[in-house]
Amino acid sequence: MRFATYPDRRGLHVFTGVADSPAAALRRAHEVYDAALVAHTADSRSGKQPDSWGARGLRPGWQMEWPAARAGLWNNPVSWTSRSDFAL
Repeated sequence: MRFATYPDRRGLHVFTGVADSPAAALRRAHEVYDAALVAHTADSRSGKQPDSWGARGLRPGWQMEWPAARAGLWNNPVSWTSRSDFAL
């Protein structure tokens, strides 16, 4: 994402949720961002959608750069556990 007034200011926005492919993850991220933007404009809260995707904390003046978006498995860098830590 970039700040519209000062294009040299850039940032990241992380979306999380379940998807069966990178393309599906990018599609859902775009959908929930668009829904959050509409809710923000209407001064309401979008919250999480039934499939656990959601977007909050929209920052006025910042624009997403969807062509540069990438999707992949998320590994929380501050997590003390991982899926491999559990056995069934």
